[in-house]
Amino acid sequence: MQKFGGSSLADPSGILRAAQRIAKTRENGYQVVAVVSAMGDTTDELYDLAADVSPRPRPSDLDALLSTGELVSSALLAIALADLGQAPVTFTGSMAGLITDDVHGKAQITDVRPDRIRTCLARGEVPIVAGFQGRTKKGKKITTLGRGGSDLTAVALAAALGAGICEIYTDVDGVYTADPRIVPRARKIGVLSSEVMLEFAASGCKVLHLRCVEYARRFGIPIHVRSSFVPELGTLILPGLDRHPFRKPVKEQPVVTGVGGVNSAAKVIVIGVPDTPDSMARLFQVLSHSGVNVQTIVQNAADSGSRRSDVALIVPATQAAPALAVLDAAQGTIGFQGLQHDGEVGRVSITGVGMRSSPDVFCTFLWTLSEAGIDLDLVEISETYVAAITRSERLEDAERAVRLAFGVARAAEETARSRSRPDKHLDVDGDVRWGHGLRGLTASPASRGR
Repeated sequence: MQKFGGSSLADPSGILRAAQRIAKTRENGYQVVAVVSAMGDTTDELYDLAADVSPRPRPSDLDALLSTGELVSSALLAIALADLGQAPVTFTGSMAGLITDDVHGKAQITDVRPDRIRTCLARGEVPIVAGFQGRTKKGKKITTLGRGGSDLTAVALAAALGAGICEIYTDVDGVYTADPRIVPRARKIGVLSSEVMLEFAASGCKVLHLRCVEYARRFGIPIHVRSSFVPELGTLILPGLDRHPFRKPVKEQPVVTGVGGVNSAAKVIVIGVPDTPDSMARLFQVLSHSGVNVQTIVQNAADSGSRRSDVALIVPATQAAPALAVLDAAQGTIGFQGLQHDGEVGRVSITGVGMRSSPDVFCTFLWTLSEAGIDLDLVEISETYVAAITRSERLEDAERAVRLAFGVARAAEETARSRSRPDKHLDVDGDVRWGHGLRGLTASPASRGR
């Protein structure tokens, strides 16, 4: 699988480079499916054009317009490949078998049916797929996948076709430790885990789209990010060695793989810390030098006019006493007003893929704990987990409720669940689908993540 981004196809020379890259790969004995983005800034220009015509175009009409950019790229690439003696065949997202929900502008993949692509490959041809787009199952209306959607198209097709790797060609030669345009000494990373790349993408790294990395991790697809302008290797992003790809890649929805609870943490509140950078630096310098492992940090303004804040720290329970001792000794240096120790707390968490990009997961997690009467203190969320801090004596109840909600309950809990909530069904791949009995928990199309 080879995907070429808009910067790689920005002009005729870029189109020719992509065609030569595909032809060379085929000459080396590999089959190739190409996925293309719109040329350069075409998508932005189409957005602007629609805005000039109407201040509020219908989402379905806007998707129909925006999807044309990739069609231009695929047609031009086919022309270039034909001149190189290849046999290209162009596909829209719909023709390639990308089925989505009906959320225009940020649709999620619900099925992948690449039968036409397989037939094309069997004939020795080169499929060229317009990225960023798909179609609804009902009505077969054109949808778009949101910004970076061509990356997602490529990974989804790679998973469905059983491709050995998905190469993402762009205008950078890999993933760096920092933005090299800002940090000249940033270095390129040769190999990354998909878990680390998830955090990179969520933190603003624009090399790969977040949903693309989630999908690749879920279905075990290696990604190679490399430059379309130079032949050197880029950054290889590998799914975790403990991950096992699903046999039938279809839904893009999040997958919860586990529920955990830790009852050996403590909460320490540093009251009235001066709201200056050096105060916070001194605070954590003291803790660091004493070997205290701070697991969670939450800073809240003490009141509207004090220019001070309260800093809540979650630390291992065994380190609470040392943390209080070293902070008390450093109170005069740091300048905070006092300390408070709330004793032991519990931390309940879910782990999986797509935690941040799927509001349904976060909503289900919070709603479940609310229904169980669990008071929450702090809530954390990343790409791979959602966690909440609660009273230690309620941790077991919190774990049980969350396991039931996400379908990872123990046998006895499963029996109780089936008796109390017959309207919730578990898919074969472990994903949860909610019926109407959970009081409207399922997010509306407007609130779903990309």
